[in-house]
Amino acid sequence: MPSFDIVSEVDKTEVKNAVEQTNKEVTTRFDFKGSDARVEQAEMELTMYADNEFQLSQVQDILTSKLSKRGVDIRSLDINDKIEKVSGNKVKRSYTVKVGVETELAKKIVKLIKESKLKVQASIQGESVRVTGKNRDDLQDCIAFVKESITDFPLQYQNFRD
Repeated sequence: MPSFDIVSEVDKTEVKNAVEQTNKEVTTRFDFKGSDARVEQAEMELTMYADNEFQLSQVQDILTSKLSKRGVDIRSLDINDKIEKVSGNKVKRSYTVKVGVETELAKKIVKLIKESKLKVQASIQGESVRVTGKNRDDLQDCIAFVKESITDFPLQYQNFRD
């Protein structure tokens, strides 16, 4: 029986490269001369440091442009709304790179597929959703339907098997 998986993955090396490029650009830019602006990465946690909120937003713009150039979807960033004061005027903000389909989103996808009356079955398997059907055309219709319905979260369609 043909099947495929709906997943949400981010290439860790591309995120690391984007962080390194951001730090390199920040050190060479004139408007950051003498500042402590930087981005630190710990696994899928990014922490941005700057001297003030304006510089923090500038570093964020640089990072998002570097991530998008490297093919990392910006929608996979979970931005912490709270800007924390570190010492003096220095500020920091944390980001989380979301990997995997969360259970709430997985339930929403399964519900959408069941309500669509397509001849496929969807089941949650860990951090992915497995969709099976009798023929390839039904699965391709399901992929098109999910792409159209879920636009606020980056999804990939992998492991397509006949």
